[in-house]
Amino acid sequence: MRRYLRHPVRLVPFGFLAVILLGTGLLMLPWATSEQHYTPFVTALFTSTSAVSVTGMAVNDTPNYWNGFGLGMITVLTQVGGLGILSVAALVILVVSRQLGLHNRMLVQAETAEFGIGDVRWLLTRIVATVFATEAVMTAIITIRLWLVYDYPPRSALWSAAFHSIQAFNNGGFSLYSDGLIAFSRDPWVALPLGFGAIIGGLGFPALFEAVRERRHPARWAVATKLTIWGSVALVALGFIALLTAEWGNPRTIGTFDAPGKVLASFTQIALSRTGGFSVVDTTQLSEVSYPLLIVLMFIGGGSASTAGGIKVSTFFLLAFVIWAELRGEPDVTVGHRRIARASIRQALTVALLSVALVVAGTVALLIFTTTVPYYQALFEVTSAFSTTGLSVGVAPNLPEPGQYALTALMYIGRVGPLTLGSAIALNTRRRLYRYPEEQPIVG
Repeated sequence: MRRYLRHPVRLVPFGFLAVILLGTGLLMLPWATSEQHYTPFVTALFTSTSAVSVTGMAVNDTPNYWNGFGLGMITVLTQVGGLGILSVAALVILVVSRQLGLHNRMLVQAETAEFGIGDVRWLLTRIVATVFATEAVMTAIITIRLWLVYDYPPRSALWSAAFHSIQAFNNGGFSLYSDGLIAFSRDPWVALPLGFGAIIGGLGFPALFEAVRERRHPARWAVATKLTIWGSVALVALGFIALLTAEWGNPRTIGTFDAPGKVLASFTQIALSRTGGFSVVDTTQLSEVSYPLLIVLMFIGGGSASTAGGIKVSTFFLLAFVIWAELRGEPDVTVGHRRIARASIRQALTVALLSVALVVAGTVALLIFTTTVPYYQALFEVTSAFSTTGLSVGVAPNLPEPGQYALTALMYIGRVGPLTLGSAIALNTRRRLYRYPEEQPIVG
């Protein structure tokens, strides 16, 4: 076991599991709930996993079930999950010893997917500064809005703003309001900071830092940065147009809003649907066209080394370039005058296909556990759990315990699975001293 855990990549899932179990124990305590009673294990485990995996899916009414201690624990677990368990551990080591050894730098690299081992100290400092600075700006804007316009007491305004800012930036979806953020769907001073915070948090720190550093020369961006930045822009733009068109006349969502309100609500919902998990419209009342749109966006998720889940934007668009090269009969896959390594293509295919298999298996399991849920709602809920998005159509709270355990497992796998899988494949690369005879099976 010690030899197995010696590898940094293998420590990642154990680190998340340890924090999840710690959070479960604390949330089970009676002083974490409003009614001062012990929380059932499955409820505490589901909530802790949802927080640490920055999903935000809940099986109870969050603001009414948990008291201040419970909500504070959820906030801490979300923040820790967003930063990355191993990144936080490395920061503690950095503060105590003022230096990181090679082994500890590799631990951080396994979680943050940074390009160079020598830049870990710089990366950690920038990550922490970016996270807290962005959350502070979001909190300040929303606090002032809630205080001056909605007549919140200053302390309540600050608590609500800080809670939702942390959730949004870390792409969690817990809310202090039973109906999500529907009440603020047409308020740009609340909706836009949360929407842009979720987008920034979902880009991924390596891509974000390079984009800022080389903002005047986008042509110099690495392929991963180009795929992440421009891919995210394309997904948000196309998703916004599609959702706005599909819901324009739906009186149960945005149909009764004026034109600016429809535009704002649609943009914010798309920005939050990819990774954040907040609802600014009633997701149970969406038109049938909107469900597959949100399922696809959730499955793709955000950027690599970000707080978002999914198969990642770079993986999705890399596969699109693979298909395009195959259709044109090109011998190589090229992106921006750069040839993509075959190992990267194989990794992208492996992550995508395994993710599809997990979502399909999870959907089938959910349909077995409960026969009253339509298949598209089961698929929506499973995709949301696996992609750690947190959007819900109301299925999770009504599931039997086996169904809740299944979603818990999917949230955990979705948070550590693609990351661990991609790293493990890269680190296990080896070169044989021989090659087998080649055959070309019939395809298609």
